[in-house]
Amino acid sequence: MLFVPGPSGKDLCDDHLGATRRDILRVGASGLFGLSLGSMLQMQAASANDAGRLTGGPGWGKAKSVILVYLQGGPSHLDLWDPKDDAPEKVRSAFKSIPTNVPGINVTEILPQMAQIADKYTFIRSMSYTPNGLFNHTAAIYQMMTGYTTDKVSPSGQLEPPSPKDFPNFGSNIIRIQPPTVPMLPFVMLPRPLQESNVVGKGGTAGFLGKAFDPYTLYPEGDDMDMEKMSRIKVDDLQLRPEVFALRLQRRANLREALNDAMPVLDESVSNYNLNEYYDRALSLVVSGKAREAFDLAQEKTPLRDRYGRNTFGQSCLLARRLVEAGTRVVEVIWPKVANSDNHSWDHHVGLTERMKDQSGPMLDQGLSALITDLDERGMLDDTLVVAVGEFGRSPQKGVSTSGNGNSADGRDHWPYCYTAVMAGAGIRRGHVHGKSDKTGSSPVDDPVHPNELLATIYHTFGIAPDTIVYNHLNQPRELVKGEAVTSLFG
Repeated sequence: MLFVPGPSGKDLCDDHLGATRRDILRVGASGLFGLSLGSMLQMQAASANDAGRLTGGPGWGKAKSVILVYLQGGPSHLDLWDPKDDAPEKVRSAFKSIPTNVPGINVTEILPQMAQIADKYTFIRSMSYTPNGLFNHTAAIYQMMTGYTTDKVSPSGQLEPPSPKDFPNFGSNIIRIQPPTVPMLPFVMLPRPLQESNVVGKGGTAGFLGKAFDPYTLYPEGDDMDMEKMSRIKVDDLQLRPEVFALRLQRRANLREALNDAMPVLDESVSNYNLNEYYDRALSLVVSGKAREAFDLAQEKTPLRDRYGRNTFGQSCLLARRLVEAGTRVVEVIWPKVANSDNHSWDHHVGLTERMKDQSGPMLDQGLSALITDLDERGMLDDTLVVAVGEFGRSPQKGVSTSGNGNSADGRDHWPYCYTAVMAGAGIRRGHVHGKSDKTGSSPVDDPVHPNELLATIYHTFGIAPDTIVYNHLNQPRELVKGEAVTSLFG
């Protein structure tokens, strides 16, 4: 018989009272208070092996955190980062080319603020891959996020919903191998899931690593066009319920220790798993309030919030900085408009000029430039990697179909053969252009970079060998990603 020591007591918050039967039941139901995080933290550390093998080179181990600004939908490189003033009319952007603060590097007039801080980041103008059933968003997103393709791709390029058999998002791999050293959420995804049509969240989970490594998802209520949704953030599972005080929670922690003392056989059997350590870390996360404070955008001064832009994307970028500052390892800011949709979406099959000029372009320019500048001014860009990229670019020639979609004369279709990414921080060269596209932005002529190589570079900045082995759901060994880091990106 299991005996629980201590005097009888009532279910009150007085610390001189002992355990009750309700207390005992609540030890097993601590998930009500966010303490299921304990098992999550335990699993993260227990499965982190075969990583960090001896390697090196430029940029190795520079990053403590990463912010991925994911431009879901696939923005046109020709109309943003890689203008071609001498291209034929059907290729040339309607937007004028403007100089940046780095001589010889131009962008389009859509990005005036990014132009003024070009000395802080690198353009990769040679992102490229040849699709294998990856011409549409879902499959391309999956490849970008996991480094792997899938066998089950429909003719439209869409996949089945997320599965426990999926390859993990790169963020899940990072936090498995390098969990945070402070009581903070390791991986956060906001302000909406990855999505194309009815396929939601594909490539955004931990897949076969298990739910312990899933991101904490912050998806505020409201439509994609609701620009005030970030003011209604709720993180109820990271706060104590009103009727539960920290003292009571600590008392239950003491009860758990008493239960362990009463079960020496069980203690011995789990001694190698450091259960107390993981429970204490989860308890610390909930009681300390550090995560809740990080989510409180109201703590920022009004001018800074305005600088990021009073819209969903801008405030998401600001929140990403706050999370990283508090100790989060991976933040993924997903563009707040679903792929294959209208208005602020980057999926510009029709009406590209008006939509980019009045909607998506200004939001991107203000939010991303503020994020990079803010990190730099705080000294955080030294060890925070920032990556801005979509799943592909847009077709050089306007009004043609490359993926079976219809396109207006002012629209561009999907184009994975050549597009642009932006990288900053964690040793990435400043004021630099890596690679070069041809005269029409159709294909790279120098230094092509595959999405897998981009992921390998991200792992590299954390001091994680890209070919580190992870075991899938069938216990088969797989590399984190089949690609090598592009070390020439580092200065």
